[in-house]
Amino acid sequence: MIAARFDLVIFDCEGVLVDSEPIINRAHADVLTACGYPITPEDLVERFCGMSDPEMLEIIEREWGRALPPFYFRRVGEIIEHGYRSLAAIPGVAEVIDALSLPICVASSSTPAQIRRKLELTGLLAHFGEHLFSATMVTRGKPAPDLFLYAARRIRVEPGRCLVVEDSPAGITAACAAGMTAIGFCGGSHCGPQHGARLRAHGAAAVIADIRELSTAVSAL
Repeated sequence: MIAARFDLVIFDCEGVLVDSEPIINRAHADVLTACGYPITPEDLVERFCGMSDPEMLEIIEREWGRALPPFYFRRVGEIIEHGYRSLAAIPGVAEVIDALSLPICVASSSTPAQIRRKLELTGLLAHFGEHLFSATMVTRGKPAPDLFLYAARRIRVEPGRCLVVEDSPAGITAACAAGMTAIGFCGGSHCGPQHGARLRAHGAAAVIADIRELSTAVSAL
């Protein structure tokens, strides 16, 4: 059913392929709070899920009225690296990818190195080859459509024939702005009870809590 309607499936990475959002948000929340900007991981998900770290931290510095200390990125990186010892793929995602008979790619707000590392650690990298696209490759990241349009252009698929699987409101907004069909995923461990409703409110054509429901959700569109 997916291959009959689309020519490319674009997956976000964090929160869709790998369950890394809790690790990353906890690291940022702990260090930001220690620096004097109190915030919880849940606040970070609510406000910044889907944004790149530079965009998020630029907003925080502007609100805070000061620059983050020089050690910030080093300390956050150490905490994240420690957390990656328990990093896992989203349950069922490998079998979903294996069952797809059309091109797939990743389009993420992370850097290329970060995307590759997460996919390597979870055994998913071989599924995507070099079809890894980062917000660093375009002028504007999510919620702008640039990254998704860039990925489609690189793989030579019309935007209207692309299916995007996203866990963030920013990503859903970006996919819709690109003229693509967006499926919201709320099965990551960072997603609260209202996360699916938020994705639908931002334009998701359907919302799933189990990635193995992807084909069923597309069939129902």
